[in-house]
Amino acid sequence: MLRSIHVDEITKAVERLCMEANYDLGEDVLSKFKENLEKEESPLGCEVYERLIENAKIAHEERVPMCQDTGMTVIFVEVGQDLHIQGGSLEEAINKGVALGYTNGYLRKSMVRDPFERENTGDNTPAIIHYEVVPGDTLKITVAPKGAGSENMGALKMCKPSEGLEGVIQFVVDTVDQAGGNPCPPIIVGVGVGGSMEKATYLAKKSLLRQAGEPHKEERLADIEREILRRVNNLGIGPQGFGGTTTALAVHLEVYPTHIASLPVAVNIQCHAARHKEIVLKGTLTGEGE
Repeated sequence: MLRSIHVDEITKAVERLCMEANYDLGEDVLSKFKENLEKEESPLGCEVYERLIENAKIAHEERVPMCQDTGMTVIFVEVGQDLHIQGGSLEEAINKGVALGYTNGYLRKSMVRDPFERENTGDNTPAIIHYEVVPGDTLKITVAPKGAGSENMGALKMCKPSEGLEGVIQFVVDTVDQAGGNPCPPIIVGVGVGGSMEKATYLAKKSLLRQAGEPHKEERLADIEREILRRVNNLGIGPQGFGGTTTALAVHLEVYPTHIASLPVAVNIQCHAARHKEIVLKGTLTGEGE
């Protein structure tokens, strides 16, 4: 038997996820706000945390965006290799869901058709879609709206292998330092190391899907995350850039094998509105024996 999903089900799911991601801040992030409120030494920084907690509550209760920049729609799709998509194109179904979500959810449309002509597409499409084929017969969709304030603060460096771990750490800290208050801290710092130029940037962004502050499963990499977080919070940028001891909520690091002559490092900064919602669609069984 074969498991199938109709494109209409995909469209409906994406529409809902676009709205929920912008209205409902995850409990993991809210917990980090409350945790850092208790240890932030700056009175102004504490006030920022109180406002962020209140803002998230209002957004959830009144079904309005937690931030006016509802972002470009970044979507991670894990397609089971044994799954059949029925009724049309997977990509068209996803983009239709984005258009409906941003229109029906009264979310700001921020995508321009051409980077030079700058004409707005009017429905926040096309989405930025990352596909991964995985074992199984389900479809996992993660919608992660990404605002420009934080996205614009990302950076990439093709380090020399001789720069080693210290060079990587220093580049990440310098990137956050140069960003200052622009990405609306408290931030989550996504770091990708290894692979190729484009692989490192993908790893940095995908790392932001982790629960806020969830350490890497490999202890030596979790130690690096903690060291980067310590140095970042020692910068004194603080909540919303007003100064303080908690510039970042977390650092998430992902690595990948690389060339003997390469050490690519990418940083993708996530603002305090760390938005992402996901769903796993199972579809229906078709064929003999259904």
